[in-house]
Amino acid sequence: MTQIAQSGGTAAAGFAGASARRKPRLRKSFNFQSVLGTTPMIATAVGVFIICIIFSIIWSFTNSKLFPNFNFIGWSQYQRLWSTDRWIISVQNVAVFGVLSIFGGMVFGYLLAVFMDQRIRQEDLFRSIFLYPFAMSLVVTGLVWQWMFDPNLGIQSAVRQMGWTSFEFAPLVKQETALYGVVLGGLWNGVGVTMAIMLAGLRGVDSEIWKAAKVDGIPTWKTYLFVVLPMMRGAIATAFILQCTGVVRVFDIVIAMTQGGPGVSTQMPAIYVIQHITDRVNVGQGMAAATMMLLPVMVLIGLQYLVRWNANRKAGRA
Repeated sequence: MTQIAQSGGTAAAGFAGASARRKPRLRKSFNFQSVLGTTPMIATAVGVFIICIIFSIIWSFTNSKLFPNFNFIGWSQYQRLWSTDRWIISVQNVAVFGVLSIFGGMVFGYLLAVFMDQRIRQEDLFRSIFLYPFAMSLVVTGLVWQWMFDPNLGIQSAVRQMGWTSFEFAPLVKQETALYGVVLGGLWNGVGVTMAIMLAGLRGVDSEIWKAAKVDGIPTWKTYLFVVLPMMRGAIATAFILQCTGVVRVFDIVIAMTQGGPGVSTQMPAIYVIQHITDRVNVGQGMAAATMMLLPVMVLIGLQYLVRWNANRKAGRA
């Protein structure tokens, strides 16, 4: 009986000790302060993004003018949207802007990351210099590049004062070149953050890869291009998606540099949306255009999650 009592006491003590050990885990799994601190952010995300997106889609099927209403008219706003020349030109412009911006941003961002990966002196200073444009407002960036491209104040004027009186470089004053001037301003603003993402990807590559490449006699530039670059899929995907979302909603820098002109040569979908909601007092048409802008973003997000799900599924099988 004494042994049973001792065993029971030992078991009870062990159970009590196990319960005491479990309590910190319960506290750790549910942190009330963390939930309370993130509640405003969650409420903002749900209220501003999800609910507003839902109502924007709903209003795109109405004949809302000055104020939103619920007089549904089917697909009429979308039919009108895709029969409007200004909208079609806006889509063409953002397509050209997107291809050039994304391609240029990825290429120059990777080249800058490779340059920074050489363990140069004053690396922190160079990183700050490259990232500084991204920290600036897009309006300020646009104004700076507008002055630089101004034929009377900017690069063209400075070069002519040096003696080359026939030099011409004022892309914003011509319809044929205005969009390319906006692309240059956008590249200057966004290439730094792409460089930072790519540099993080480079620094995450195993050092044994570099040692093996040196042993095999592979030149450094081939290692960066054919060995390391394919291993940076995560960094490349992140930079690509960030640039795509930035292209879809491009607005500030265009307004600051060209106001959408000359003519409609730099008109963008975001400008079309704002003009119809404010100046033209056609909320339904503006919401239809905004919904069309949302579609490519949703497709990109869906593709990203699909790729991650596929990678996790393959890793689980392995």
